[in-house]
Amino acid sequence: MKLRTARRLSQVFFFALFLFFVVVTDLRYLKGYPVSLFLELDPLVSVATAITTSTVYIGLLWSLLLIVPTLLFGRIFCNWICPYGILHHVTGWLIGKRRAAERERIEANRYQKLYALKYVILIAMIVAALLGTLQIGLLDPICLFHRSMTVAILPMINQAFPSSVYIEPYFHAGAAVVGFLLLFFVGMNLVIPRFFCRVVCPLGAFLGTLSSAALWRIDRDPAKCVDCDLCLKSCEGASDPHTQLRKSECFVCFNCIEDCPEDALSFKFMPSRKREVTAPVLTKRRALLGSLIGVGFFAFGRSSGSADRNYSKKVIRPPGSVAEKDFLERCIKCDQCIRVCPTNVLQPTLLEAGVEGFWTPILNMKLGYCELNCTLCGQVCPTGAIQRVTIEEKTGVGTFAGQGPIRLGTAFYDHGRCLPWSMETPCVVCEEVCPVSPKAIYSREVTLTRRDGTPITLRQPYVDPALCIGCGICEHECPVTDEAAIRVTAIGETRSRDRRLLMDGGVTQSLRELGTKPR
Repeated sequence: MKLRTARRLSQVFFFALFLFFVVVTDLRYLKGYPVSLFLELDPLVSVATAITTSTVYIGLLWSLLLIVPTLLFGRIFCNWICPYGILHHVTGWLIGKRRAAERERIEANRYQKLYALKYVILIAMIVAALLGTLQIGLLDPICLFHRSMTVAILPMINQAFPSSVYIEPYFHAGAAVVGFLLLFFVGMNLVIPRFFCRVVCPLGAFLGTLSSAALWRIDRDPAKCVDCDLCLKSCEGASDPHTQLRKSECFVCFNCIEDCPEDALSFKFMPSRKREVTAPVLTKRRALLGSLIGVGFFAFGRSSGSADRNYSKKVIRPPGSVAEKDFLERCIKCDQCIRVCPTNVLQPTLLEAGVEGFWTPILNMKLGYCELNCTLCGQVCPTGAIQRVTIEEKTGVGTFAGQGPIRLGTAFYDHGRCLPWSMETPCVVCEEVCPVSPKAIYSREVTLTRRDGTPITLRQPYVDPALCIGCGICEHECPVTDEAAIRVTAIGETRSRDRRLLMDGGVTQSLRELGTKPR
């Protein structure tokens, strides 16, 4: 079997496996499948989260399975396993087939100085991680492809073919931005083959750095080489196999070996390094530039105070989320939690959580609500930004009765918009849908005199903040649709003592009277 055929079979298998995991990341199909496998295999995710949290997650140790073969053979992940790389490979192959001349394909696959940009991006992300902000998910290919599938591709498919993916239409904030980025990176293959892989990919840069020490490498025999440059015709990494091989850029696709008409190229164990460029081409100025970008991103991101004192009331995190600073040190913006959410309440942020929290998940009650007996988001989170919690822990029953339920926030009424309070119209929807027991929403009966002099008896609703868990179903079901008369804010969430709702100790006293205590 030719190596090219073996590689294609590998690409089909891993791309299909990735799509399978994306599809089954759903309440209806999850059934214990390891849907985070590709994210856990990603060594950049493992290293970056270890830097920001000083913790190595057991699930992310799978990345060793990728690091070891990289140290042996080079960047095999980029062209044999990576689903995002395979997408660009197929796109580049289709475009390459349409090129008018073979010489044009050869010229397009020569190394360019622009390809060093990915190392600048990698340095910026590692420096930012050292300072405590995790941003590798912005451009890491596995995170990026997961996010693209969740926010743009699957909802688009469902719009074209209703009920093919979701039972009901799903909507996501920023879908146009995510979709445009996907189209941009794919479309740039028209300009530079495998543009994302060669120019942008920080994971490729990380693996390229590791592959510089690979034991098996492409070797060229100068005595046989006739300088025809045909080895460049299908070179995926633009690694210059026709001269000094750039090992950090080589995707180990073996196309050059099969395309060489003189058998001048071979894959050898520890060949002479005189005929290769072993390390990435990165000047001190570019390394300094990457470091400054990482420092600047951290400084500007934290200067708004959005992670602590100046937090947005709209930033309501999923149940089980760790405190905000810890959350930003762990969340890789893969949007797995958004994909698995059965009510569509989880949405990617744009700037609600500041620049540092871009594309992290929050709850949007206009689109859904947090189902009381659901903890799926924590089950699929690969880095612990959303902790795995049980239904008993989330609802505060059984052995967790002493600490009470997990609270996402607190609901408040806007009396100027509430039908019974301001419009003399009967409505008890919020009280009816409140899922906790005893209900956090209760009402008091009042008799009023209308403007025309006729009396009317209404039930005016109130929120007991000691019982409200911030699930948002009241806001979601409120009949005042443009801006609900009851809205949930992040205040009172259990993950942060700094965001407690304090009213002269009244809430704390109420919790104690109910036999619970704040966490």
